[in-house]
Amino acid sequence: MNGISNTAQIIKRNIKRNFRIPQLLIFSTAQPIIFLLMFNFVFGGAVTAGVPGDVEYINFLLPGILAQTALFGAIQTSIGLAEDLNKGVIDRFRSLPIARYAVLAGRTLADSARNVFVISLMIFVGFLLGFSTQEGLLNLAYSFILVLLFGFAFSWVGATIGLMIKDPETVQVAGFLWVFPLVFASSVFVPVATMPGWLQVIARNQPVTQVVNAIRHLTQGGIPNGSSYIWITLLWIVGILAVFVPISVWLYRKI
Repeated sequence: MNGISNTAQIIKRNIKRNFRIPQLLIFSTAQPIIFLLMFNFVFGGAVTAGVPGDVEYINFLLPGILAQTALFGAIQTSIGLAEDLNKGVIDRFRSLPIARYAVLAGRTLADSARNVFVISLMIFVGFLLGFSTQEGLLNLAYSFILVLLFGFAFSWVGATIGLMIKDPETVQVAGFLWVFPLVFASSVFVPVATMPGWLQVIARNQPVTQVVNAIRHLTQGGIPNGSSYIWITLLWIVGILAVFVPISVWLYRKI
């Protein structure tokens, strides 16, 4: 129970920090909105030709942008931990009689709370641009939960990178090096079938494509074996947590 209480205090501290630095929240929401507007209005006409069936491009695009937003949140986890390390905040936490995992759990859960706001805003903007769910609001809620869990899992990847590299500027550059290939070599913006054959093999089997297709299945339907994407996404989430939570806690103990 003490560890849970410690984690709750760290969550509270990190959420308060978001309100004290409103620029962070503003830019965290502005970036995915820009991506949504840019791809929908600038590239949408060209990409629509490759979208299967009569699906509107905004209905195809928004699930991908939600997954991308969750991944970008993981970069913020990396940067936040690196900043705390450089400012001596982590050293102060380590001197306190609190559970070792509380600092990391508090950081990742607080970043998930921020994702709740950002993803909710993205869905609202999507509806303004013409997004519509064909499978009901309950399935949309399931999609929301799935992308939050996906972002939470990758926040632990971000935590590992932040604890390994430690310098905020380097962490930011490193974050885009692993996030951008996952985002662009996936079904986020275009159907995988339009990619070169060798890239299709990678794109079809990586986690971002799985979660994006799962969200499309939940909101639009019509995807063959669509439910399999949900289960594969959940397996990816469990696998990522099983690998990166112990690594992050181990790195934290070694600081």
